[in-house]
Amino acid sequence: MTYSLSGASSDGEFYMSGKYKCSIDLNGVSLTNKTPVYSGAALHIQNGKRVNVSVKKGTENTLIDCASPSDDLAQKAALYVKGHAEFKGKGTLNVKSQYKHAIKAGEYITVKNCTINVTGAVSDGFNCNQYFLMESGSISINNIDDDGIQCEIDEDSDATSETTDHEDENSGSIYITDGTITANVTATAAKGLKASGNFIASGGTVTISTSGGGEWDSDQSKTKASSCISADGDISISGGTFGLTAEGAGGKGISGDGTFLITDGDISINTSGGIVYYSGSKISTTTSSQTAERLSSNYKSSPKGIKIDGTMTISGGTLNVKAAYHEAIETKGALNITGGTIYTQSSDDAINSGGVMTISGGTVCAYSTGNDGLDANADFTIKGGIVYAIGASSPEVGIDAKEHCTLTISGGTLVAIGGLESGAVTTQTCYQLSSSSSSSNGNNGRGGFGGFGPGQQSSGKQTWTANTWYGLYANGILALAFKTPSSGGSALVVTTAGTTTLKTGITVGSETIWSGMGATSATGGTEASITTYNSGSSW
Repeated sequence: MTYSLSGASSDGEFYMSGKYKCSIDLNGVSLTNKTPVYSGAALHIQNGKRVNVSVKKGTENTLIDCASPSDDLAQKAALYVKGHAEFKGKGTLNVKSQYKHAIKAGEYITVKNCTINVTGAVSDGFNCNQYFLMESGSISINNIDDDGIQCEIDEDSDATSETTDHEDENSGSIYITDGTITANVTATAAKGLKASGNFIASGGTVTISTSGGGEWDSDQSKTKASSCISADGDISISGGTFGLTAEGAGGKGISGDGTFLITDGDISINTSGGIVYYSGSKISTTTSSQTAERLSSNYKSSPKGIKIDGTMTISGGTLNVKAAYHEAIETKGALNITGGTIYTQSSDDAINSGGVMTISGGTVCAYSTGNDGLDANADFTIKGGIVYAIGASSPEVGIDAKEHCTLTISGGTLVAIGGLESGAVTTQTCYQLSSSSSSSNGNNGRGGFGGFGPGQQSSGKQTWTANTWYGLYANGILALAFKTPSSGGSALVVTTAGTTTLKTGITVGSETIWSGMGATSATGGTEASITTYNSGSSW
């Protein structure tokens, strides 16, 4: 049966109950529910089956629920479907909730072709169980007091993982294959997209901003903060464009409790909030990691660009991740980079792994203004790719491995400002800038020159010059043009898989990478004097 709704009412509702599949055609309808008869929703479909919600081409439709229904008529959403809700058509649907969610389905939600604007909600913009699928069309979410899109596992049914064509699936996952999602989330500890299962994207354009701060969850005895994309399961991105901005304290661009796989796509993340922590029975915010250092992880939330509890693999795509006050990318497990173009910048470690880190391909720039560029809390191997690691002054280094673990450089093209962790194993010959200076100043730690800045000399080693383009050549062919930062560790270590030369005073072409820190073409320049780096000694 198909119901076609048109016309307008400033005090009306559409309520339907039944046992069978049905279709609801929104054909230019405007409903505001002020005095509920059956439900406080503007559109309430009690059928526990598949319901097609067809937003007819060329029409604009508006649904607003009751702001203060009686307890027995209280609605779950302005538009509620007890079963499956499949949105389609090429029209526009505007939904505002004055009581709870804007749109809710008791089972899954799919969106295809139509334009859906959530103009306000007391709770989530979209809320569903089983799974959420964005196939095409456009979703805009604004003025909400909780998550943009939240998908839960249906606790009344057996949980399942991803199934073919999502048949009988109950995974709690969010899928994006195409279309556009834009969400502006301002609530405390709220998420832009929140999946109880996995987050899987193969296309589309997703733009999310969060600005809410953190809070203390007394039930779970831990702090909580906002996140543009959050998944309790795994995250997989094989396509699409993502622009994620987190401004609130503790806010993250992407957070996941499982694994993270990136094979393609364009991901841009910027976090600017401070650290939120719970101490003295109150929530506070700081931009200093030392302030909250003594607290356990449950008592603080740090504003990281990407935070993953499992392993992370990057084999393609483009990542541009900036974090003002903490790691740009952090994974508690192993990190494996085999491809892609990655630029990270942070005042803490730019890229950090809790397990083994391996780089065998891709182009990676890890720029830290206050800590290590690349830091592994286990063994670390670079055997391919192009790597530009920038660390802060001593004792921080460009590339670091945990004490009693091994840092191995066996291949690829490498530039490390701040040098390498003392005792690095360099089976591919590494080089350092040299000088005729015979200064006998001692070193002060694992990397750097013990406080010497760019352009100064120590122990016969010449430092790099700030804000200068250098060209690194392998067998006379440019391997990488790189621009030095305004400050950083004094040591400069380079290597290529060939006869290595370094030029200064070069002119770079217009094709730049890594937010202008690298280039793929260069001319001119003067060859610098470099000497073999002794991997067995510290700087």
